[in-house]
Amino acid sequence: MTRLIEPVRTAPVAARPGGARSRIGWTFVLLTAFAVVAFSAAPYFTASLRDLADAEVGLAPTYAATHPFVQGALYAHIVGGAIALLVGALQFWRGLRMRAPGLHRWLGRLYLAAVAVGGVAGLVIAPSSPAGYVGLFGFGALAVLWLVTAWRAYRAIRRGDVPSHRAWMMRNYALTYSGVMLRLWLPLLLLAPLVLGLPWEFESAFANAYAAVPFLCWLPNLVFAEWLIRRRGLPSYRLLVTRG
Repeated sequence: MTRLIEPVRTAPVAARPGGARSRIGWTFVLLTAFAVVAFSAAPYFTASLRDLADAEVGLAPTYAATHPFVQGALYAHIVGGAIALLVGALQFWRGLRMRAPGLHRWLGRLYLAAVAVGGVAGLVIAPSSPAGYVGLFGFGALAVLWLVTAWRAYRAIRRGDVPSHRAWMMRNYALTYSGVMLRLWLPLLLLAPLVLGLPWEFESAFANAYAAVPFLCWLPNLVFAEWLIRRRGLPSYRLLVTRG
């Protein structure tokens, strides 16, 4: 039995691009992206990494003692990820694509450049993740897929294949949005033992939660993106099972 991955194009399921659901979903994505940039990314530029580490801000305690090259990569990852989160959300605004296609193209170039910077920097900082090997492989795989899907989106639009470009951009932004989902999953996982009636202690609960998010923050996003791509009739992928 051999499983092959094959690209397919499906018929759209009663798609209404400008419907209320689409607007609500896009607004939620945009607002959560702004929130993450404002409350999680911006603080890294308000003080030195050592001062932030003393205040136990975000990942500062982990990376304050690393090599300056790794610290530089951390800042590059933060800047690239922040730009990609905000610009990427704007790229899915249908009004921008229809009324200002030139601006849409320039923002697309900025977005892909931000992903390139953030993805390469992500590969540099992944080995220093506080989640250990899980962080290395989870965040490392995320960085690789982030770069690969961006490249595929770029190649698709260069050859004029707009449907494939849209599909790859949806996959890519699903990976970009992992920066938001990580921060949504963490408190949910932290509270899970309390909901289940299990013993709870912050440090162990946080360690367990952070051990899960390197994969949890992006795998469900990709699954949802692929479902959405197929629903809209864009080039998708399916597993073919052949017996022989």
